[in-house]
Amino acid sequence: MRASGNQRERQGQSGDIEFVPKRELDRAEQQIERQQREMERLRQENERLRKELEAALRAGKRQAAPHSRGEPKANPKRPGRHSGPDYGQRACRPTPSRIDEQIPVSLPEQCPHCGGGVAFERSEPQFQEDIVRRTVVRRFDIAVGCCRDCGRRVQGRHPLQTSEAVGVGAVQIGPEALALAAILHKQMGLSLGHTRQALAYGFGLPVSCGGLCRALARLAQRVAPTYVGLVEAARQALVNTPDETGWKVGGRLQWMHVAVSAQVTVYAILPGRGYEQSVVILGADYQGFLVHDGWAPYYRFARAFHQSCLRHLLARCQEMVQMASPPAAAFPLAVKDVLQTSLRLRDRYQQDEISEHGLRSATGRLEAQLDRMLDKQYRNPANRRLANPLGHEQPYLFSFLHCPGLDATNHEAERAIRWMVLARKVWGGNRTWAGAQTQQILVSVLRTCWQQDKDP
Repeated sequence: MRASGNQRERQGQSGDIEFVPKRELDRAEQQIERQQREMERLRQENERLRKELEAALRAGKRQAAPHSRGEPKANPKRPGRHSGPDYGQRACRPTPSRIDEQIPVSLPEQCPHCGGGVAFERSEPQFQEDIVRRTVVRRFDIAVGCCRDCGRRVQGRHPLQTSEAVGVGAVQIGPEALALAAILHKQMGLSLGHTRQALAYGFGLPVSCGGLCRALARLAQRVAPTYVGLVEAARQALVNTPDETGWKVGGRLQWMHVAVSAQVTVYAILPGRGYEQSVVILGADYQGFLVHDGWAPYYRFARAFHQSCLRHLLARCQEMVQMASPPAAAFPLAVKDVLQTSLRLRDRYQQDEISEHGLRSATGRLEAQLDRMLDKQYRNPANRRLANPLGHEQPYLFSFLHCPGLDATNHEAERAIRWMVLARKVWGGNRTWAGAQTQQILVSVLRTCWQQDKDP
């Protein structure tokens, strides 16, 4: 028997053929379509909320985020040191080695409590260390002459002079004040206006922002050969830690690069953050170790040895665990455990708890464990985004175990960049490329002085 146009066959539980009305089938198909559309809408909504959560977590990690670390503890510890034997080593300001001024302090005629007479018993010393608010004014009587051969004007120069200008530019800022201004503005991140106020309030030295700017530019020209020497020292260093951050020049985004070695720190402000900009500091044929955050252009240094920063990967795994479902969080948790195990292995070797052979064997087991994890196929998009860069950086994750003493993170470069991030928040960057050149020269010299514990 043939079914009509309004009926369709279906197999019953008993094996007999049943006929389903077409309207019922149409309703079922429409319901399936509605459910599929709803599932697609929910999938898109889930993807949108996931992206918003990732953006919110990233924003909370940025250095521009508020300094709060969340809600305060319900029962915080009392501030200050513990009393009794747990106080720790007691210390106070040391007694000065010299006395510049001695002032006698006499007793009052009457007791301040009851008004009675006061009898002298002994004298107790008290010391006070203060700064002198005084500006030294020097006059240079410069000899001016004429060359007997070419006829050009020639004038003398004293080592304390910061400029050869005379006439309208005859009044200059001295070397001590100029060095302090460079430290306040370039190293500590004060704006030119605040630097000017510090010189006026602290030392009674009036100076304009424009005068400071021009004086710092002349100072950068004087120390430019030192900057060239720092670049050469960085290229000869065995280990360099590079990094970069955004920097404004004329209101447009450029990039400040930094390379930190054991002895010097070099900054360079350049119009990009690729390989072509990185070689400006390190040179294309650099053959040492590079400890970096995994940025792809750094791997183009083909003759260098690489170490990827584990701190960045650990932070990324932690962020993924916070937003992933329990099944999806298994992969980032496993990666986090491998990386933390490698750091503990490094610490055990440094504390002489394991031998060099034990270190090599344990490193091989960690590498094999990571290989097995990366051989799997992951359905979760976030896990795939983590597995892909891990597969590329896998040969460079445990270089610090193969070469004991090498840093596992790029924290040195992060610390050097933080100086510039603070300055960028306060005064935004440079207005011109000439100012950017002054910036990179002076901060390189100042940071290197700090690094070598020298007085700039």
